[in-house]
Amino acid sequence: MSSKAGPVQVDFVSDFVCPWCWLGHRNWLAAQKQVPEIKAVTVWRPYELDPALPREGKPYKAYMKAKFDGSNREVWQKMRDHLEAAAPGAGIEFRFDEIEHRPSTLDAHRLMRWARGQDAAVADRVADALFEAYFSKLENIGDPGVLARIGTEAGLDEAVLTDLLPGDRDAAAVRDEANFFRRLGVTGVPTFVFNGQLALPGAAAPETLAEALKEAAALPAR
Repeated sequence: MSSKAGPVQVDFVSDFVCPWCWLGHRNWLAAQKQVPEIKAVTVWRPYELDPALPREGKPYKAYMKAKFDGSNREVWQKMRDHLEAAAPGAGIEFRFDEIEHRPSTLDAHRLMRWARGQDAAVADRVADALFEAYFSKLENIGDPGVLARIGTEAGLDEAVLTDLLPGDRDAAAVRDEANFFRRLGVTGVPTFVFNGQLALPGAAAPETLAEALKEAAALPAR
């Protein structure tokens, strides 16, 4: 398999409070190592699991109880069991029982938009730091101070972030982009879109993602 036709662009539609998205990203990194002959460029795309959530967020336990009450609780427990079993193999840690705050992720997506504007490596560092901050370090990734620190450590300008994050710069653009993918039919995350032609929903196994990457690389350019 050759990548002479150019790199495969993979739009990774995700939300930073989605545990499947963190697992999906780690699986995606593993998938790329299985087919090193194919160059892929990952572009982080926003998706808010709950765009109606207030900017200040809500207490996590009350929020999750309302969302997964009754019969849905068993569904969530099964998902948790799967995630916690898969986490060590992916090199990640979920501390669900200790999370205290369910943030709005609008500002985290604004930060990612700016990181994406720098380069893919900065964007990847910001993304992984956001997931780790929320699920492992139990931080509020809706807090401008937390976001400014994450962005600065990834290579963005601290003064710029400190100035922009408390405001609304690019908030509308983030939501427009998220709505674009909803209109395309994305109803859950993670979703991988290969060269705008092939979509794969869910935190698929590395082998499945590698096969999708090979298939996308073989498709004629549009």
